[in-house]
Amino acid sequence: MPTAADIDELGHVSNLVYLRWVLDIATAHSSSLGWSHPEYRALGSIFVVRRHEIDYVAQVREGDPLVGETWVDSWKLASCIRKTELRRGDQVVARAATTWAMLSFASGRPTKIPDHLRELFT
Repeated sequence: MPTAADIDELGHVSNLVYLRWVLDIATAHSSSLGWSHPEYRALGSIFVVRRHEIDYVAQVREGDPLVGETWVDSWKLASCIRKTELRRGDQVVARAATTWAMLSFASGRPTKIPDHLRELFT
């Protein structure tokens, strides 16, 4: 639910807050499946954002009750596109598509997403 700190000078939720929500929802989803920072560290690689695209469908104001939903929409060898929707009741207020790349901790370069993670997130 948006707080006073989330509101910009136009009286609605700031674009940066939507971005934070998209990241928070993705992180919560990963954690709910048992994959937080320690698990990625043990794997030797982690998902990092390469691109965000957000469509702002309706204004959101302080106190509006929101629900977020996320899913992985498509996969490539070392990246995936995660979709996110934010809703106020039945109304979609924002849609996002985020490209995540699997990055090696050791090399800092993209690396293949393990099959077991593809299966888990699908």
